[in-house]
Amino acid sequence: MNEETRPATVRVFIALAPPDPAKEELAGELEPALGTYPRMRWNRIEDWHITLAFLGELPVGTVPLLRPVLAGLAADHPRPLRLALRGSGTFDDRVLWSGIDGDLDELHMLAADVRTAVKGCGIAFEDRPLRPHLTLARARRGDGSSAGEIAEGFAGFTGRRWTAERLHLVGSNAGRSSGPIHYRDIESWPLPV
Repeated sequence: MNEETRPATVRVFIALAPPDPAKEELAGELEPALGTYPRMRWNRIEDWHITLAFLGELPVGTVPLLRPVLAGLAADHPRPLRLALRGSGTFDDRVLWSGIDGDLDELHMLAADVRTAVKGCGIAFEDRPLRPHLTLARARRGDGSSAGEIAEGFAGFTGRRWTAERLHLVGSNAGRSSGPIHYRDIESWPLPV
């Protein structure tokens, strides 16, 4: 199938985004590492998010199916979700992340509701267990960088609590270019605050 006949797709996930003050607080903690580990691929602060459901590549025509169910889910969420950025860790010593603290039971329930809504739209996706985190950077393969060294440097970090304000349906350019991954809101809906 050539590019002209291939259906248009978009890479999609559903997420929460910390407010700017919470991201800036963590960015200040990470500032020394940025210069010390320039070979890491650092995510842009405006792209930091907590993924609730990763849907992968979807036909563009599928995305409108998600809008009404996610809008309803956000509107019906029973109470404010209070979270904080806390600690650090790695996946495979290559992916650096900050952990999430706060109303974790509520966060897991929201993720379960989101995943049920997506399945109700007939959209199949890989339903991995939720591991709440904020991905910050990735080590390039074979360059000797270790995300573990950075994680040790801010393992004791505890950010101020914040309230999740919006549920985001996000698209990304992953796999479409050789440059950095960029995310954009397709749409977002207010949560109770």
